[in-house]
Amino acid sequence: MDLRIFTEPQQGATYDTLLTVAKATEDLGFDAFFRSDHYLHMGDVSGLPGPTDAWITLAGLARETKRIRLGTLMTAGTFRLPGVLAIQVAQVDQMSGGRVELGLGAGWYEDEHKAYGIPFPKEKLARLEEQLEIVTGMWATEVGKTFSHHGTYYDLTDSPALPKPAQQKVPVLIGGTGAKRTPRLAARYADEFNAPFISIEDTKALFARVRAAAEEAGRSADDLTYSNALVACVGRDEAEVARRAERIGREVDELKENGLAGSPAEVVEKIGRYAEEAGSQRIYLQMLDLDDLDHLELISAEVQRQLG
Repeated sequence: MDLRIFTEPQQGATYDTLLTVAKATEDLGFDAFFRSDHYLHMGDVSGLPGPTDAWITLAGLARETKRIRLGTLMTAGTFRLPGVLAIQVAQVDQMSGGRVELGLGAGWYEDEHKAYGIPFPKEKLARLEEQLEIVTGMWATEVGKTFSHHGTYYDLTDSPALPKPAQQKVPVLIGGTGAKRTPRLAARYADEFNAPFISIEDTKALFARVRAAAEEAGRSADDLTYSNALVACVGRDEAEVARRAERIGREVDELKENGLAGSPAEVVEKIGRYAEEAGSQRIYLQMLDLDDLDHLELISAEVQRQLG
C-alpha cells in the first residue's frame, strides 16, 4: 500500500511551509507529495498569507527534492488552457527528472473563480474531456510532427506539441464520484482513479463502475491504479487524537467515521479494510495542519511501517 501526502495550501501556507513538508515527506519514506489546486480558502479560516499556485509550487519542489513523486489532486481545468497546461506539466516533469503526475479535474469551486476573475463555464465536464484529449495528445505526438484538435471548446492547429515530458508517459489521475461520465473518462484517459473522501462501501461500488467502464472500453481494468484520498488524524493516545482534531476544526467521531483517525493500530486496520474490501492500492493522506511535522513522523513510524 502506497501512502502519499496530500496538502491543501489554500487554507493558509507559504511556499516555505510546503517545502518543509515536502522534504519531510521524502525523508520519512512516503511515496509522494501532492497538493490541491485552489486559489481561495474554504471554511472558517483566514487563508493567510494567501494562495500559492500549484504548478509554480511543484516546479520549485522539483528542484528541491530527489525521490518523491509530485502532483496535483486535482488541477482545475478551468484555470489553464490545455495547451499551456501541457507545457507547464512537461517542463516541471523535466525539472524533476521525471517524477510528475497530473491529476486533472473539471473545477468546481465557483467562489474562487469570482474572487479572481476566472470564467466558470457551465459545460465543465465536456471541456474536461477535450482538455484530456489535448494534453495527452500533445505529449504523445512524435517529435517533428504536429498536433491539431478542432473541438467544441478548443481549437489547435499544427501545434509543435513541445516540450516533451521527461517520462515516456506522465501518469494521469482522474477522480470523483460521478456514476457514468467520470468512469468513462477514467477508462479512456487515466492511469489512476481516485475516490475522494468516501466510505469503504461507496469506494467499492465506485471502483466497480470504473473497472466495468475500462473493460467496456476494451482496456484491462487492472491497467489502472485505484486510490483514495482521506483526511488523517493519528495520535499515540486519545488525547493526542483529540488535540489534532481540534487543531483542524473537526470532531474525532466524525473523523473516525469519514477518514483515517485514531491510534496507529486503528488507522492500519482501516487502511487494510479499504485494500481488502474495496481494492484500494494507494492512499493520499490529507494533512490539514502543515505545521505538525510530528504527525508525519508518527504516521511514518507507526502506520507506514506496519503496511510494509
